[in-house]
Parts: sequence; structure tokens; C-alpha cells
Amino acid sequence: MKANIEIAEAGSQAVATELLKLLADEYVLYTKTRNAYWNMEDSHFYEREKLFDDQANQLTEIIDSIAKRIRSMEHYAYATLKSFLEITHLAETTPDQNDSLAYIKELLSDHDSIVIHCKENAHRFTTEFKDAASSDFITYLLEKHENMAWLLRSHLK
Repeated sequence: MKANIEIAEAGSQAVATELLKLLADEYVLYTKTRNAYWNMEDSHFYEREKLFDDQANQLTEIIDSIAKRIRSMEHYAYATLKSFLEITHLAETTPDQNDSLAYIKELLSDHDSIVIHCKENAHRFTTEFKDAASSDFITYLLEKHENMAWLLRSHLK
């Protein structure tokens, strides 16, 4: 039985498509965060390894929540690395060196990019597609990313 939601099918598909892009961004960011966690070397190893691990765990929860949101809208959350790399807004890059500051700068840039896309879509979801629930959902994710970015920025001072 289909969900009884007040969004036109075209709007629902458009929202799901944007959520799939966000899912791809989150997965790329998760992979880059795990890479930092596994490969970082410097004198702040312990505290920054914990930072990267905590953030990767938060991203795991975010990824799961986005996939569930897509499914709750009666769409599929296709998850292949190939499809993620085709639709992500983020670049699959790594710093030239394995020091924590290089990783922090790279991850911070990606969090900021996700914040921008979430802000754009929060407005579109409400005005164009009349989907306040999805707008609220990505606003919540935006706040999570702003907090993670703040924690990363604090290590650059």
C-alpha cells in the first residue's frame, strides 16, 4: 500500500532525487572521514583520531536516516559507489600529507558544501514541492553538519 502523503508524485521524485544526492555526499564525506581516522599521523594523534571517529559514527547515523527518509517516501535509496561518485557534489580527494590539519581542512570544506546544499534544498522543499517534513529533515541534518564543522574549525585555531 502506498503512503498517503500530500506531495505530488513529481515533487516526491524531485525531493527523493535531491536526497539521493545528499546521500552520495554523506557517503563520500564518511569515506573521507574514515580515511583521515585510519591514516592521520601527527603529534595530536589521540584527540584528533577520536574526533574523526566520532564524526564518522555521526555520519553513519546520518546516512542511515537519509536512506530511511527516501524509503519512507516510497522511493529506493540505491547505494553503489559508482552511483554515489556520479551524483555527489564533493570531490573524491585526499590531502598530500597525512597530517591532521590537512584532513581537517578537507573535511571542513565538505561539511560547508553540504550545509550550503541543505540550505538551498530546505527552501525548495517547502516552496516548490510543499514538503515541509523533508525540509525539516534536512534542516536537522544541516544543524548536525554545522556542529561538526564547528568542531573541526576549533582545531584550526
